[in-house]
Amino acid sequence: MAQGLENTKNYRGLVEICLMHPLDVVKTRFQIQRGTSDPNSYKSLGDCFRTIFRNEGALGFYKGILPPILAETPKRAVKFFTFEQYKKLLNLTPLSPGMIFCVAGLGSGLTEAVVVNPFEVVKVSLQANRDSFKEQPSSFAQARRIMNSDGFGLKGLNKGLTSTLGRHGVFNMIYFGFYFNVKDAIPSNPDPTLEFLRKFTIGLTSGTISSCVNIPFDVAKSRIQGPQPVPGEIKYRTCFQTMGLVYREEGYLALYKGLVPKIMRLGPGGAVMLLVYEYVSGWLQKNW
Repeated sequence: MAQGLENTKNYRGLVEICLMHPLDVVKTRFQIQRGTSDPNSYKSLGDCFRTIFRNEGALGFYKGILPPILAETPKRAVKFFTFEQYKKLLNLTPLSPGMIFCVAGLGSGLTEAVVVNPFEVVKVSLQANRDSFKEQPSSFAQARRIMNSDGFGLKGLNKGLTSTLGRHGVFNMIYFGFYFNVKDAIPSNPDPTLEFLRKFTIGLTSGTISSCVNIPFDVAKSRIQGPQPVPGEIKYRTCFQTMGLVYREEGYLALYKGLVPKIMRLGPGGAVMLLVYEYVSGWLQKNW
C-alpha cells in the first residue's frame, strides 16, 4: 500500500515539476536581481518570460530541471513520512491537536531541507546562468565543479542551508498546520464534487499563505546560492545577514521578489499534492 501511494505521489510530482519549472526559473531570476540598478533586471513578469525566450530559447525555461527531478522521490518521502512520525511522537506530549500539526510540519520541513539543499545549490546556479541552454554545463558537471572548488560543506554544496531550513520549515509548518486545522473546522460535504472543492480551496489557500510568509527565506537562499555581485567576493553569507542587506539596500519589498510566480506554482501545486495524498491514501487503506 505504501509503495503504491509513493509511486502515485512521485508520478504527480514529476508532472508538476515539468509543468511548473518555468515559473521556478522566473522566480529565481527575480530574486537574484539587485534592484533597478542591475543592468540585467527584468521590468515585469511578462518581460522576464519574453527576455528568457528571446535570448535563451524555450529550453531556457528548463534550466536546472534535473536536480529537482532527482530530488523528487526522497523529498516527498521525507516530507510525508517524517510528518507522520513527528505527529506520532507529539501525540505523547500535552500539545493540542492543532498545534501538533504545526510542529510536526515544522519538523518535516527542517528534515526535508537537509535532504534537498545540495540539489537546490546546483539548481539555482544553473537557473542563474543566462547563456543558452546548449552552452551551460550539465547538472552533474556543475555539481562536480562546486565540489571541486568549495567542497560539500557550507561554502559548497550545502551553502545557504540555514535559509533552506527556514524556507522549508516555515512553509511546512503553515502548510500542514493550516490545511488540517481548517479542514477539520469546516464541516465536510456529502456531495463528492463540493467536498473536493472544499479540500482544494483549503489546500490552495494553505499553499498561498505559506508562500507569502516564507518568501524572505527564499530570497535569501537565492542570493546566497546564486552568483555574488562581485566575482570572488562573498557578499551574501548567512540567512539573516542577507535579509538585512537586501532590506537596507533595496527596501522591504525586495524580500518578496518572485512572489507572484511562486504563488502561481505552489498555490495550486500545494493543493493538488495534499489532495492526491489524502485520496490515494484513503483508497489504498480501504482496498488494501
